[in-house]
Amino acid sequence: MSEKLTIGTPAPDFTLPGDGGRSISLSKLAGKKVVLYFYPKDDTSGCTKEAIAFNGLRAAFAKAGTEIVGVSPDSAASHDKFKKKYDLDFPLAADEEKAMLDAYGVWVEKSMYGKKYMGVERTTVLIDAKGRIAKVWPKVKVDGHAEEVLAAAQAL
Repeated sequence: MSEKLTIGTPAPDFTLPGDGGRSISLSKLAGKKVVLYFYPKDDTSGCTKEAIAFNGLRAAFAKAGTEIVGVSPDSAASHDKFKKKYDLDFPLAADEEKAMLDAYGVWVEKSMYGKKYMGVERTTVLIDAKGRIAKVWPKVKVDGHAEEVLAAAQAL
């Protein structure tokens, strides 16, 4: 986990291409709480379940003054297909260069069946309205996670 993700420290700024040809940056979301959820890959079972869970709570997050942004190393074109397929109503940022994933400490060495590779550690970061790290959920388990993040956003 990156030292930059210490509670109370400024969240690393970023500007990334997003779905629908938009540009997504933390500085454009200044003054709002932001949920950044990092996921490995569009249209895989766990990532789809997580996206649908956050999307289902979109109105409650909005009521809590909180924006949701999904981030993965997939392309913006991949994000477009993923959003359309599951009718997702929040932005997805594409970090194909992995610079932002690295800045947030979520681009890590992983291991599967004894084989090591680099990938995204499923992580969620809640950023307060002042742009500071409020809470970090490393190594996320999808079931019940979106609800837990919502409760934290509402309490902030």
